[in-house]
Amino acid sequence: MEQDNKTYIPLDMSFQKYSINSNEGSCLSVITPHVSHSNSSIDRINKYFTNLNINSNITKKKLEINGNDKYLAGTIQSIITSMNLVLIQPSMSNLLYLDTPLFVSYPSSENQNSTNYIYLGKIDDIFGSVNEPIYTVRSLLEEINILKVGDQVYFLLNDPNTEFMSIEQIYKKRIGRGKTRNSHRSNGTMENPHKKMMTSCTNVSEQAHHVSRTKRGQAIGHVRGFRGCTVWLTGLSGAGKTSIAFQVEAILVDHGIAAYGLDGDNVRSGLNCNLGFSKEDRKENIRRVAEVAKLFADSGQICLCSFVSPFEEDRQMAREIHKASDLPFFEVFVDTPLNVCEARDTKGLYKKARQGAIKGFTGIDQMYERPINPDLVVTTENCTLEESAATVIDLLEKQCIIPVLPKPTAPIRELFVPESRIASAKAEADTLQSVEITKIDIQWLQILAEGWALPLTGFMRESQYLQTQHLKCLLEGGKEVNQSIPIVLAISTTDKLRLEGHSAITLRYKNKALAILRRPEFYFHRKEERCGWQFGTNNLGHPYVKMIYESGDWLVGGDIEVLERIKWHDGLDIYRLTPNEIRAKCRKLKADAVFAFQLRNPIHNGHALLMQDTKKRLLEERGFKNPVLLLHPLGGWTKEDDVPLHTRIMQHKAILEEGVLDANSTLLAIFPSPMMYAGPVEVQWHAKARMNAGANFYIVGRDPAGIPHPNKKATPDGNLYDPTHGARVLSMARGLQSLEIIPFKVAAYDKKNKKMSFFDLERKQDFDFISGTRMRDLAKAGKCPPDGFMSPKAWNVLAQYYQNVNKD
Repeated sequence: MEQDNKTYIPLDMSFQKYSINSNEGSCLSVITPHVSHSNSSIDRINKYFTNLNINSNITKKKLEINGNDKYLAGTIQSIITSMNLVLIQPSMSNLLYLDTPLFVSYPSSENQNSTNYIYLGKIDDIFGSVNEPIYTVRSLLEEINILKVGDQVYFLLNDPNTEFMSIEQIYKKRIGRGKTRNSHRSNGTMENPHKKMMTSCTNVSEQAHHVSRTKRGQAIGHVRGFRGCTVWLTGLSGAGKTSIAFQVEAILVDHGIAAYGLDGDNVRSGLNCNLGFSKEDRKENIRRVAEVAKLFADSGQICLCSFVSPFEEDRQMAREIHKASDLPFFEVFVDTPLNVCEARDTKGLYKKARQGAIKGFTGIDQMYERPINPDLVVTTENCTLEESAATVIDLLEKQCIIPVLPKPTAPIRELFVPESRIASAKAEADTLQSVEITKIDIQWLQILAEGWALPLTGFMRESQYLQTQHLKCLLEGGKEVNQSIPIVLAISTTDKLRLEGHSAITLRYKNKALAILRRPEFYFHRKEERCGWQFGTNNLGHPYVKMIYESGDWLVGGDIEVLERIKWHDGLDIYRLTPNEIRAKCRKLKADAVFAFQLRNPIHNGHALLMQDTKKRLLEERGFKNPVLLLHPLGGWTKEDDVPLHTRIMQHKAILEEGVLDANSTLLAIFPSPMMYAGPVEVQWHAKARMNAGANFYIVGRDPAGIPHPNKKATPDGNLYDPTHGARVLSMARGLQSLEIIPFKVAAYDKKNKKMSFFDLERKQDFDFISGTRMRDLAKAGKCPPDGFMSPKAWNVLAQYYQNVNKD
């Protein structure tokens, strides 16, 4: 096509990742074809068609072109109008069909009553889904996603200063023209620098790892010994290969064993993006992957490969590549029937294959050759993901690749007397010397009995106390387990002298025998030292410090046997779930991730926003299918001016009933620990206990376990602890390998949008930080907070409590 003595390129060409940094004029553009792998930015955009208006209708969730019923659709097309960049890209959950015509309409400049249509070519390839779309638009066929201003776009260019132009195809008129500049190589800062144009490779989407790079890095070197090998999972698309591989990867990394999952889609998005699905290309795909896996294995990692790999010859080639380097190779056949895979069809590929849109699809019009002699066969049809992953772990254990690991479904050790021994234990307790304990001691007894403080088997002996005080962890079998706060039993000097020399003592509350403490060890209670290490203060204005100074001068440690489950008979015992019960309920909910939120205050919509955002990130960025929220309010002792537990539980229930949080994927339970207000020291305890309950992720808030300084003038902000230190310390804490920390995002009331939003410094004048004191004052006065601050039903629960307090 020749115009203005320059050569312009047809409109249906391909694109590479590209960053826009210009906002001159308005232009509808389809950019130049590929030659190099460079990245550029737009130098200028010349305005040619002033009445080309692009209006995004957020309410209707579609992009309208002047109200006409033709919508922009496509793989990679961009519209620049004023300062708005719109990138069209299909979501893999709702794919556009190949060869879909692409149109955009606009009013005719000659006749305002008529409409012109620009033909933009056809869809000839489909890229992966956009992580965070801001609008959803509807094309001629399916829903697709668009990006926001500032996101990178794909295109390829053949010259650093290439001019580009788009041509209206019916009347052959120019719509816009521009120029590129600043060609440079990728510096590694792009979101995915390997996503180039894939002319041979379609229907591929990136698979997110459950294990982050930060967490993976913590695992390297924790378990000594060379464990390099490759586990090759083969089976039909949708069989569960990647899910099993990533689950096994997470288990291994949690136990300090270096592992990495190589997924078929991820490899085809980068290393093998120039390969299609012909038999020859499939063979080369497997050869390259096998060579990469060999390098991982040679580095000492367990490489988990999840590839359809339909041909026996190719799989044997992968085995031989490892054999030649004397590296273990295990073929795992994920044997899931075709009808089950097709029913799952998470990517919509089987549907497209049945419609003829995909040719050579394994299981439909291309044969899958079942493995002749696999090392392991895994069936997924009637198994949970955990059960399937456990069979792979078992294989690695039997082959002496890894040590025998604790089973993820194995129960947490509890300290209750077995039912068969209850009668004899109670009889024994009546014969022993006893000591009377306090209500807070009972709360700590419950913590120990239910397994929250694993591996503790009772109140701390002195060596455990010293490890906790100085190291913030316990050394258990050569492994560090986080334990930042002492769990100790204080007694008087009189009781110490009376009980010395006895091999067992009975713990009583109001004369009722609750537990037997065996092999007691007595040591002096150095209160000043303890409070300095735990709280950073000995000021008696701190409520828990005051209780410590009022407690006994001696500590007694020893193993405990609890005679029966501790109940409080306050109507809330149904929410006091043990770690084992929480794990069981999460398995029943088929959770593939559990994220915990610790709180001791009522929930406002800022808290809810953080929990919603965490779930979204786990789904979209980390590849989980069914993350479950453990909404876990602290239920032990709190200071007098805190909202009582019963009111908080009712308020939390109202939040769920009004749908602010998804009740179907939320587990509301009570954490029985007392509150110590020990800031960064205590937040580690809160996280460790949730880890024992099966949580994979922990949301840490701003100023967790914080408290005002007893002498408010002693610190610039009036707080005892820096509000940011809790999250910072937790991110560095030792002995939390099975838990990933999610830092708190600051939320405030957005006056402009009348809702709670994440704080934006650039428009800080639009935000209002509503303090707890202000919230209490509003409730006491019978006033309502701004709309969108808290759900109305939840606010009513809170307001009623404060108004009753006012009356009293």
